[in-house]
Amino acid sequence: MTDTTVPTFDLTELRAGLHQEEFRRALSEKGVFYLEGSGLDEADHAPAREVAVDFFDHGTEAEKRAVMTPIPTIRRGYAGLESESTAQITNTGKYTDYSMSYSMGTADNLFPTPEFEQAWEDYFARMYRASQEVARQVLTTAGAEPVEGMDAFLDCEPLLRLRYFPEVPEDRVAEEQPLRMAPHYDLSIVTLIHQTPCANGFVSLQVEVGGSYVDIPARPGAVLVFCGAVATLVADGRIKAPKHHVAAPGADKRVGSSRTSSVFFLRPNGDFSFSVPRARECGFDVSIPAETATFNDWIGGNYINIRKTAAAR
Repeated sequence: MTDTTVPTFDLTELRAGLHQEEFRRALSEKGVFYLEGSGLDEADHAPAREVAVDFFDHGTEAEKRAVMTPIPTIRRGYAGLESESTAQITNTGKYTDYSMSYSMGTADNLFPTPEFEQAWEDYFARMYRASQEVARQVLTTAGAEPVEGMDAFLDCEPLLRLRYFPEVPEDRVAEEQPLRMAPHYDLSIVTLIHQTPCANGFVSLQVEVGGSYVDIPARPGAVLVFCGAVATLVADGRIKAPKHHVAAPGADKRVGSSRTSSVFFLRPNGDFSFSVPRARECGFDVSIPAETATFNDWIGGNYINIRKTAAAR
């Protein structure tokens, strides 16, 4: 029987060289794990989350428009409810993401207030440091050696997103539309996630393990780590980038199903280059008509469907 358990590791123990064979197996077979000892406690996640949710709930339409980027290929500032569609990006459907979000990177950020900016700058720095150390352990354990060296590779262009998934309306319950967000793998080296649980106990985030999707509930004191497609390429296929999605609650679980998810994508620099044929061999949907492409090419190509849809409206 296939083991569908999402394992748990401690960063302090991994740094000490413990559990390496078990960790290596988890990276190659599952690509997802809970991580304790990351240096982030529950209180570290609260300020940025609370200021963002307050803005979602109480910001005026004018204030929200002021922090919306007109550039679809970057993620900055506010994105409204159902304004994005992972299904369209991945060519798996037309339905929207039933969520709203706030995003920031290392530059070109949009903040509604100085207090908001301070909370997010502090949180970004903490998540960046933690994700770099996690990525170092992941790549080292898998025997991956970035061409430019580990330190230079991990000094990159990350993205922080706070997603808020409100209670779904009756036409978005599982019986009508099973997913709040379509299945996808992350275009990152690693992705760190801290999620809050649904008040009614519904588990919304699910990951593909052993051919089926399993629940990955919020776990106090731990962050969730997804290995991304870039790690797969750097490790020449020895690291799995698992597909995951966000499920919709059934009609009986609709009330009390709201949740948040702080997602930190440790992305490489835009000029990171990779073999397109090798990416396809690893199972990634790369339609770029070239032998070699950059990360910027890959990200830009993922928004072609969105641009076409927007132009048709």
